[in-house]
Amino acid sequence: MKRSSGFGLIAGLGLIISAASANSQVLVESIAAIAGNEVVYLSDIENGVLDYRRSGNKLPIDELRCQVLHELLISKLFVDQARIDSITVTDDQVEADVNMRINDAIRQVGSEKALEDYFKKSMVEIRRDIRKAMVEQQVVSEVQNNISKNLSITPNDVKRYFNIIPRDSLPVVPSKVQISIIQLDPPDNEENKAEARQRLLDIRSQILAGKSFYALAVLYSEDGSRVTGGEIGYKLRGELEKPYADAAFSLTKGTVSKIVETKYGFHIIQLIDRKGDLVNTRHILIRPKVTPEQSQRALGKLDSIAQLIRKDSLKFDAAAIKYSTHLDSRINGGKFVSTNPSARINWFSLDELNKEMYVKVRDLKIGEISEPFQTTDDNGNTVFRVVKLDDEIPAHRVDLKDDYQFIYNAAMSNARQKTYAEWIQKKIGTTYIKISEEFKSCKFLEEGWLK
Repeated sequence: MKRSSGFGLIAGLGLIISAASANSQVLVESIAAIAGNEVVYLSDIENGVLDYRRSGNKLPIDELRCQVLHELLISKLFVDQARIDSITVTDDQVEADVNMRINDAIRQVGSEKALEDYFKKSMVEIRRDIRKAMVEQQVVSEVQNNISKNLSITPNDVKRYFNIIPRDSLPVVPSKVQISIIQLDPPDNEENKAEARQRLLDIRSQILAGKSFYALAVLYSEDGSRVTGGEIGYKLRGELEKPYADAAFSLTKGTVSKIVETKYGFHIIQLIDRKGDLVNTRHILIRPKVTPEQSQRALGKLDSIAQLIRKDSLKFDAAAIKYSTHLDSRINGGKFVSTNPSARINWFSLDELNKEMYVKVRDLKIGEISEPFQTTDDNGNTVFRVVKLDDEIPAHRVDLKDDYQFIYNAAMSNARQKTYAEWIQKKIGTTYIKISEEFKSCKFLEEGWLK
């Protein structure tokens, strides 16, 4: 796992903290605006401007300050309505999100100290400000859900929405395919696993004899972390494979685990640091190696199965159920679906397939079966497959026939935004609003904010 830049995440966290920090200050400060019972402080605006600048926004400063004030005022209208409707959100309801955001930020910058230095606040203050802002965000969401809960649109509404979009503004959808696969794992793979374990035992012995774990990870680890000496950064227990997590959390700083097996292969792990529920580890991953003879046997078996299917002596779905080792697709007769549990889709653009699958699928006609080929599964392990092209939608501009759900979602989102805008205009008319003289030149105030 590669460590990525944390700037975008930290800047986003800064916007959240900025939204809460001024309201948690003890000293009285300048008030920029009031909406109902809610107050926008000048420091709310200035901190928001600062974080927009950090994220690359280059609007003139006066325009940017007005934009931030507009966003904050709209948020305060929703919060004021929550007070009227007795909508509340407790700290406990957002605690998981607070922890997730803080832990992500710590992982990206490397330590709690680095995060404190960035925001010039203690972890207690950072956590308090994030929690306050997250509660407010959840309150706004609850009010919006109440406003739009009875909203619905008909197929005619979807069609009207689609028809008003200029045709040259419609996005182009890449070609998509539905495919089925039959997968075989390497035969006699236990022998390969035993050899991988032995290789890792030899490496572990070198480390225990005094060699650098970092240097050996660079030389031998078979994943992307080798470029960082095997280091994968701070992780929560739930973000790690259970056997890996169990081993990592049982280690003391600097010690090395015994061999741990996960779906990715075999690991040895060294604990670099632990902070509460987070551990920073480095590891060396060794995967089982497949011999040429094993490859030939697997490809030969797949070729025989494919020939029977082509001769109509065996149905593809029956062959998948009987022979395939790909558990997700086997139970569906080989139908290939996304491994994301929240989006079990079965239409894929070619770019979503790995290189070997891409090469085989792109030249198939609907109903055709590929020649057997070697590839890797989602965990990076060697497997063997044949693939059948079940259906295809050519690249095209979005249309109602093939992309109704996409257009429906866009139309519903548009309807929600219109509903919120209408609600905001009514709310402005019935809410006490006061704007500081310093901001009365903001153009958005002409939309009914000034009374």
